[in-house]
Amino acid sequence: MEADWEFEIGSDAPVIEAHWPGFVDLQRTPNAAWDLSEVSELPALAQVLSRLNLPTSPVWTSKCDYWPVITPDEFDPDELDAPPECSSYGTGCYIDLLPKSGQLWPFPAVIAADCKSLCDKLRVAPLRCCRVDLVIRRAAIAPDLWDTGITAYITACGGTQADAADALQDALLAFGDALCGDSTLQ
Repeated sequence: MEADWEFEIGSDAPVIEAHWPGFVDLQRTPNAAWDLSEVSELPALAQVLSRLNLPTSPVWTSKCDYWPVITPDEFDPDELDAPPECSSYGTGCYIDLLPKSGQLWPFPAVIAADCKSLCDKLRVAPLRCCRVDLVIRRAAIAPDLWDTGITAYITACGGTQADAADALQDALLAFGDALCGDSTLQ
């Protein structure tokens, strides 16, 4: 699986809003992930959201979205390690990740090291036609409380829309395993 990370924390960069209107607190009820509209076509998203919000996870999620169709001009097949015959259709999602402990990412070098470690684990997953991009962002946790978070973009493609959806499901599950399976972020 392809994976990469970057900082995007400038003053004009997007910010993760922890408690936005419509926020569902999956930390309190992880199984509520199955009720989110985004998971009706993407069951692996509910599995991963539930797992990322368990007490044993180092992070919690504040928002996600799913794009069932991404046009071929919106992704680069080479960046998804996709052969030409598997790049006709695309799909993707994102998940905003926030630390459960304010001490998880006290300095930029720590969150960068954690993202690098997570990318290293994802790159050994024997999956093609998919990619994870981790974008480190500022996060508004509460009105006067700022921290750092990660927006994880997971993208996949395939020769058919069903193949792309299957590749995205596999990528999401590998992402959840890499992040929570052995406590990557500590």
